[in-house]
Amino acid sequence: MFQTDGFRALDRQECLRLLAKMPVGRVVYTRRALPAVLPVNFCLDTDAAVLLCTSAGSDLVRAIDGVVVAFEADEFDAATRSGWSVVVTGRAAVVTDSAEHERLSQTGPSSWKPMDDAVFVRIESEMVTGRELGQAHGTR
Repeated sequence: MFQTDGFRALDRQECLRLLAKMPVGRVVYTRRALPAVLPVNFCLDTDAAVLLCTSAGSDLVRAIDGVVVAFEADEFDAATRSGWSVVVTGRAAVVTDSAEHERLSQTGPSSWKPMDDAVFVRIESEMVTGRELGQAHGTR
């Protein structure tokens, strides 16, 4: 149902379906007590957690490991003035279990940047919200 502002709330399943089709989203976190946003490639795990692959020594890993972050992805069409946005909020954690790391090496995202010290970061999908303007959810 559309609200009076023209947006329609998306349920969790719709949100996850849309996220699964996107290759890039944004991690929203705190850096030096200020808001920060970083675009990253990602994929969803079987339990709907957002998975990132990055360098073990990255500023991002130091900033988000063990804290609650937001993750956002969207798609908009300026010509039709339609689109959607999905936000996942949850605790981020570096995957430390060796069996899990091996599984994600086969099924998880790969970094777009070559690296020797890759780690996987899981963002639990504790809260998933989304909204749509127009009839955008069928466009992809």
